[in-house]
Amino acid sequence: MRSLGLAVAFATSLTATAAAPVPDPVVQRVLAGISSDRIAQRIQALAAFETRHTESETASELRGIGAARRWIARELQACSQAAGGRLQVSTQEWVEPAAGRLSKPTTLVNVLATLPGTSAVSSDRLLVVSGHYDSRNSDIADAVGKAPGANDDASGTAVVMELACAMASQNFDATLVFMAVPGEEQGLLGAAHYASEARRLGLNVEAMITNDIVGSATGDAGQRDAKTIRLFADGFDPLLRLLVRPPAKRPTDAAEAQADDAMRARLQAIALAGGSEDLPTHQLGRHLKAAAESYLPGFRVQLIQRRDRYLRGGDHIPFLERGYAAVRYTEPFENFRHQHQNLRSEGGQVYGDQFEFVEPDYVADVARVNAAGLATLALAPAAPQGVKLDASGLTNDSTLVWTVSADPAVVGYRVVWRDTGAATWQHAQDVGRVGTLTLAVSKDNVVFGVQALSARGHASLASFPLPLMR
Repeated sequence: MRSLGLAVAFATSLTATAAAPVPDPVVQRVLAGISSDRIAQRIQALAAFETRHTESETASELRGIGAARRWIARELQACSQAAGGRLQVSTQEWVEPAAGRLSKPTTLVNVLATLPGTSAVSSDRLLVVSGHYDSRNSDIADAVGKAPGANDDASGTAVVMELACAMASQNFDATLVFMAVPGEEQGLLGAAHYASEARRLGLNVEAMITNDIVGSATGDAGQRDAKTIRLFADGFDPLLRLLVRPPAKRPTDAAEAQADDAMRARLQAIALAGGSEDLPTHQLGRHLKAAAESYLPGFRVQLIQRRDRYLRGGDHIPFLERGYAAVRYTEPFENFRHQHQNLRSEGGQVYGDQFEFVEPDYVADVARVNAAGLATLALAPAAPQGVKLDASGLTNDSTLVWTVSADPAVVGYRVVWRDTGAATWQHAQDVGRVGTLTLAVSKDNVVFGVQALSARGHASLASFPLPLMR
């Protein structure tokens, strides 16, 4: 194998491992700044608007979705002021036409808080984290009846707000976008609008996380696990949908259609090369799990290779459908008596999504899980480009090549690998600023990835190697 003018490193041990990561003080400060009391206050405040139905009233300052979104914006502005104005709070407003679950043309507003990245090379990388601030009761069309939505999804909105406030005073290479969106219950409308605009504008959304129903560790049969969160991470199902999408549903804008075709071709190439479990969303899921479990010992991120639960969907899906890496956090069990229900007592059971059924300490841990993953990714470089696995000959070794980044923040690379049946990386080998590595590991038996490393030891998302044929 020719070295392409770059140094060649050689590893001989299947059990080679990278050095254990050293906790980063920036990440630790963010985690320490997360407050369960503040989260509880925000969930209560959101629930106190009585309903946040997407079509509810907007003029009142005490009730309805308009009051809720203005309150969210004020809270984020206060956090920005406390951090010296570093958070850029803005709104994204449009009129959504009547269709599906929306009975009339309705003005929708995404509330955004953007923390610009400080790296000239990485600031165009966007890491988006969202919760939806709309709510509903038993009747999806009921815009008047009470729908406090404490868990679904004041809990996720409070997580996003807490993350914005805890991270605002720190510096990150990549740009963080904290987003509260409406219209989730009417068809993921707020998230779809942002994702569509991002694709149209060619924004570099490297990762998207939605937090939806993250308020309780207790299920409807009394099951309880306060040290687990489910993470739904699968990019293959949306890829299949993209490949069979009828022409009528494809982008009509020429630039967007071209970007859509390029994205689809890239994901298809990975899948056809045996990477159906190594699309960008899968790599994001692995990163989030590893970061959270490193910074929160004893807490488990249950990585689930599905895009969502059966019969349900979340705000990550519009991002998946546009080729972005996107995942969903959801509590370990669900109590369906406290979701999409009118407030009532019936048969000795209390129904409705009220604050009394939310566990703020658990929500705070969910926020820390998010923070660990987002902060470590925002402090890492971009994923390597041009990663290939030499498949030109019959050997028992594996040679990988990649393009050495011009980013001065990249001090080296990490090659990771795992058995084909393993969900997460099992082995790793670090090398310097070289563009190739040969391992005494058969390429036929394992799956590889390559990560870029920063001087502080933060690893990028892994890039799956496509086969290199001579």
